[in-house]
Amino acid sequence: MGRDRLFALLRERGLLVAPRRATCRTTNSRHRFHRYGNLIRGLEVTRPNQVWVSDITYLRTANGFCYLALVTDLYSRRVIGHDVSDSLELAGCLRALKRALQVARPAPGLIHHSDRGVQYCSAAYTDCLLSHGILPSMTQENHCYENAVAERVNGILKDEFFLDQTFPSTHLARKAVDQAVSIYNSKRLHVSLGLKTPDDVFMCVA
Repeated sequence: MGRDRLFALLRERGLLVAPRRATCRTTNSRHRFHRYGNLIRGLEVTRPNQVWVSDITYLRTANGFCYLALVTDLYSRRVIGHDVSDSLELAGCLRALKRALQVARPAPGLIHHSDRGVQYCSAAYTDCLLSHGILPSMTQENHCYENAVAERVNGILKDEFFLDQTFPSTHLARKAVDQAVSIYNSKRLHVSLGLKTPDDVFMCVA
């Protein structure tokens, strides 16, 4: 049996090893900036604007990667700030945060939880938080379980709203993200929210 026939047989029987798609690391926790403690471990979250969680994920484009920064309200699961950027630099995360501040206008005492990536630990980002009376909180073991809701929202947007595709350009990726976030917030029911949408829970209680 020749190589091509062998591969065809393996393919027919589902025995071929699937090629790994290119991935991109979005968290760099080796830096000189201060790392804050985890303020939400064991915390009972009972209302919107009590805890926000933030994360960065990558999206594929025909020219490589672009980066989606998300700020999500932990109680309602509502995405309240997002930004799509061509780079992993701080600016995209700051834009997402400032958008969240404009949308939600939280009272002082809100906790902002993230991983220990350089963007979230940077002086510019933490200064923005502190100037609005927001308490920085970060994962301690640099483990996804300490920021599980943020990771889960990333997965929902990619798996259920088709953001895990290759976009022709960053511009089109940005438009797709805007649409996905709008539908996710207003239409997507959550079992953890009693089959309500994030908008329903955030608006009713906030």
